[in-house]
Amino acid sequence: MGSLAGIGAGLAAIGAGIGIGKIGGSATEAMARQPEFANKIQTAMLIAAALVEGVALFAVVVAMIK
Repeated sequence: MGSLAGIGAGLAAIGAGIGIGKIGGSATEAMARQPEFANKIQTAMLIAAALVEGVALFAVVVAMIK
C-alpha cells in the first residue's frame, strides 16, 4: 500500500507543477500585453499559485495517510 501512496503524492506534485506553470505562463503573457496592470496581475498570480500549492500539499498528506 505504501507504493500507491507514493504514486498519489507524485501525481499531486506533478499536477501542482503543471498548474503553477500555466499560471506563471499566462501571467507573463498578460503582463506583456498590458504592462500597466503588472502589479495587479502579479498579485493575483501569487495568490492563485499559493492556492494550488495548498491543494497539492493537502493531496500529498491525504495520500500518505491512506
